[in-house]
Amino acid sequence: MTSSVQSRPHSPGRVGPMIAVAAAAAFLATFNETFLNVAFTPIMSDFGVDVNTVQWLTTAYLLVAAVFVPVANVLYHRIPTRALFVSVVAVMVAGSVVGALAPDFGVLLVGRLMQAIGTGLLTPIGMNITLAVSPREKLGMNMGIMAAMTTLGPSLAIVLSGVLLTVAPWTTLMWVFGALCFIVLIAGVIVLRTVPELGRPRLDVLSFLLVALALVGILYGVTAAFGGSARVAGGSGIVGLIALWLFIVRQRRITNPLLNLRPFSSTPFVLGVVMTMLGLMFVFAMNVVIPLFLQSARGMDPLGASITLAPGILLTVVLGPVAGRLFDRHGGKWSIPLGFLVMAVFVTLVGVAAGGTSILLFGILYIPAVLATAFIIGPAQTFALSHLDRETSPHGVTVVSTSFQIAGCVGTSLGAGIYGALSAGRLSAGAGEIDALLTGFHGSVALVVLTSVIGIILAIAAYRSVRKDHAHRNAATASAGVDDEFGSKAESGADGTVSSIMKTDVFALSTDQTVLEALQTFTGRGISGAPVLDSDGSLAGFLSDGDVMRYLSAAHPSSTSIYSFAIGAEDDLEQALSDLSSLSIMRLATREVFTIDAGASIAEAVAALSDAHLKKVPVIDASDGRVVGIVSRSAINRLAIGSYLHARADTSNMQSA
Repeated sequence: MTSSVQSRPHSPGRVGPMIAVAAAAAFLATFNETFLNVAFTPIMSDFGVDVNTVQWLTTAYLLVAAVFVPVANVLYHRIPTRALFVSVVAVMVAGSVVGALAPDFGVLLVGRLMQAIGTGLLTPIGMNITLAVSPREKLGMNMGIMAAMTTLGPSLAIVLSGVLLTVAPWTTLMWVFGALCFIVLIAGVIVLRTVPELGRPRLDVLSFLLVALALVGILYGVTAAFGGSARVAGGSGIVGLIALWLFIVRQRRITNPLLNLRPFSSTPFVLGVVMTMLGLMFVFAMNVVIPLFLQSARGMDPLGASITLAPGILLTVVLGPVAGRLFDRHGGKWSIPLGFLVMAVFVTLVGVAAGGTSILLFGILYIPAVLATAFIIGPAQTFALSHLDRETSPHGVTVVSTSFQIAGCVGTSLGAGIYGALSAGRLSAGAGEIDALLTGFHGSVALVVLTSVIGIILAIAAYRSVRKDHAHRNAATASAGVDDEFGSKAESGADGTVSSIMKTDVFALSTDQTVLEALQTFTGRGISGAPVLDSDGSLAGFLSDGDVMRYLSAAHPSSTSIYSFAIGAEDDLEQALSDLSSLSIMRLATREVFTIDAGASIAEAVAALSDAHLKKVPVIDASDGRVVGIVSRSAINRLAIGSYLHARADTSNMQSA
C-alpha cells in the first residue's frame, strides 16, 4: 500500500484532547490483554475447562490482535479518523457484551476475539494520531505519554481485576471494560477530527492471509514450546517462517503492498524497534511470573500479589512523560542504555529478595526495575520512528504496533514457560515445592537480565549507526552510478571534492543560545540555517528557520500569517517572540545531523543532498569531527552551470578557430 501522508494542521487547543483520546485508546488496548488473567480460576470452574484451554483467552487474543495491526494502516488512510475510531471501539464494546453474557467457553472466546480485533486496530491508530498532530518539539513527551499508557495498561489491569474479583463475579470484568470503552467512544466522537489526507488504498487479501499465517505460526510455536508437543511447536514455527518469507516476497512485487518494507532499510529504526520489544517483554513476563510466584510460593491472594506491583506501575505513568521530555532535550544516547542497566541490576536484586521472607523489600526493589522501562520503551520507539520520513512513518507505526503484540506474546510465553519448566524440573528431581518455585522464578529473572544486556549493546550500537546509516546510503547511491555524468564534469571544480566547493566562513550557533538569538543571527547574516556547536566545538545539532516556523505554527498559529496584522493579532506575535527569547536552541534543533566528509567527492555530495532532500549539509573534518564548512545545492548548481558555460565557450572558440 502506498499513500501520501500529509497531516492536516490542528489548533493547539485541539491537539491536547486528541492526544488524550489516543492515549486512552492505547491504554484500553493493552489493558484488556491481561485484564482477564486473574479470573482464569473462576472461569475454569464455571465452564468446566482446564488450564490449557482457558489460557487461549490470552494467547488467542494476542495472536488475533497482532494479525489485525497491519490492516490498521490501510483503514487509517481510507476512512475518516473519527468514524474509524468510533467503529473500532464499538467492536470492543460489542465483544465485552458478548463475553459477559456468554453461556459457554466458546462464546466467551468469540467475544474475547472481537475485543482483540479492536486492540489490533486501535493501538496503531492512536500512535498515528499522536505522530500526526504532535508539534516536533513535544513529540518525545507525547510519545512518552503513549508509552506510559501502553505500559500501564497490562500492569494496572492485574491490580484492578484483583480488586474487582474480591467483591464481584468475573463477568463484572467484561462489563467494566465495556463501560470504559463506551466512555472513550463518546470522547472520540466529541474530540477527534480527520488527521491524514484520505485516499483509497487497497487491502491485499493474500498479503493479509500470509501475514496472519506467519504471525499465528511463529507465535503459536513459541507459546506451545513450553506447554505442548515439541513437534507441533517446531512445525508451527516452520510454517510461520515460510509464510513470512512469502509475505516479504509479495510485498516487494505488488504495486500496493499491505506493509511497506522501507522502514527496515533504516538500521536505527530496526534497532529502536528491537529495544522497544525488549522493554515490553520485561513488562509482560514479570506481570505474569510475579503474581504466580507470590501466590504459589508465598501464599498471597490475587489482590495482595497485584498490590505488590502497584507502586512501580503508578510511578511509571508519572515518569513516562518526564522521560519523553528528557529525550526531546537530550536524546536517548545515555538514558536508554542506563534504563536497561537499572532494570538488570534491580531485577537481579528482586531475584535475591525472592529467597527471603520480606514481601515489602521484594516490592520496593521491584519499583526501580519497572520505572526503568519509562526510559526504554517510549524513548526507543520515538528514536525508531524519528528516523523515518513522513511518508514512511505510518508503515513504521504499523511495525511498532505489531511488535507490541509480538513482545507481549513472546514475553508472556517465555517468562511463564521458563518459570514452569524449571519449577517442574526441580520438583521431579526431588526438591521441595518452594525451592522448585524459587528456581523457576530465578530462571525468569535470568531471562530479563539477558534481555537487558542485549538492550544495552543495541542501544550503544543504535546511536553509532545513525551517522553510518547515512554514510552507507550515500555510498551505495554513489557507487550505483547516481549522477556519474555530473561526477565527471565536477572535475572542473578544483580537485573534485566537497572541500573545493564548500563555504568555509560558517556562521555557527552555540548550545547555550536562545532561538531568538539564532533568528537574529539568521537575519544579520542573511542565512536560513546554521550548525549548533557544543562548548568543545563538536557538532550538537542544526537549526533552520523552518524548524522555528514549524514551532510557531503549532504554538502561536496566528503569528505565522502576514494577515495577523489585519485582524489585530500583533499581541500573539509579540508573545511568540517573547517565548523564543527564553527557548533553548536545542529544543528545536535537529540533533541527528546529516553531515558529509570534506574529502568526499562532489558526486557523493549530490547523492547526499538528493537522498536526504536537504538544501545544505555541514561538512566535517574526518580526523577530528570539526565542522569546517557548508555545502549547499546552490553551490553545486553554480558549479554545474559554470562547467556547462565553460565547456560551451571552449566549443565556440574551437569552432571559430
